[in-house]
Amino acid sequence: MTDRVEIAAPAKVNLRLCILAREESGYHALETVFCAISLGDTIAIQRGDPGIRLAVEGGVDTGPPARNLAVRAAELFHRELGEAAAINIHLAKRIPSQAGLGGGSSDAAAVLRALNALHGDPLPRGALLQMAIGLGADVPFFLCGSPLALAWGRGERLMALPGLPVRPVLVAKPGWSMPTADAFGEIARLRGGAYHPRSVLLGAADVRSWAGVESMAVNEFELAMGPHTDDVRALVEAMRSAGARIALLAGSGSSVFGVFENQADRDAAEEVVRAASLSGELQTWRAETLGRMPEPVVG
Repeated sequence: MTDRVEIAAPAKVNLRLCILAREESGYHALETVFCAISLGDTIAIQRGDPGIRLAVEGGVDTGPPARNLAVRAAELFHRELGEAAAINIHLAKRIPSQAGLGGGSSDAAAVLRALNALHGDPLPRGALLQMAIGLGADVPFFLCGSPLALAWGRGERLMALPGLPVRPVLVAKPGWSMPTADAFGEIARLRGGAYHPRSVLLGAADVRSWAGVESMAVNEFELAMGPHTDDVRALVEAMRSAGARIALLAGSGSSVFGVFENQADRDAAEEVVRAASLSGELQTWRAETLGRMPEPVVG
């Protein structure tokens, strides 16, 4: 019997993020292109005494354990499995919170995959995906099996795509955060509170090359950062001036990322971006896009 499973939980960026409509329920329909990057957390799950215990290292605020997505994912998995939980979860946290990088969602997906491996893979991928939908809009992407995917609706409609050639990435997080609800609220304010549906614009052929991605890369949240809009614009422009072929806000913020052709350009851009920050505080990470998603390591 396997007693321990470890798995990497990568961050994501959105190479395209368009807000298509606001539904009567208040949720927003989106069109997006997810891309996983090497910046990530590490989840280790080990059998233990009855219950679910979470230990976090890394200095990133993950909130109360009962509300943590990793714990919620573990609870949901054991409910589906029909067994009482008896595990210890160790979360090495590197992905910053409220940064648009999907850290909590990736942790939740990693827990589902790790627990399935710990129990000998009793649940099919479809069952894990159904659990993922209930946990959050970004969680299904991290379970789709590919580092690149098109998604629509609330993120539950996914088309996994072949990964693109690995490219260097620079991530920059200013000293402020943008809760997702606040970003959507600003979009609603800017669009008058209600807006009509827009047609889906992309198909798989549009993202089969980096040149194709560059031509359609956009994030409509960039104008919805309220008092921080100028800071986002400055960071994006700094990325582009330093050679980024794609430079966008990450998700609903507050991080900005750039995709570069080579490591030398990426590394040289770091100081340029730091100098452009208006917030007075900036964290940066060097990373790469992923060519494949990480697999659980058993034992």
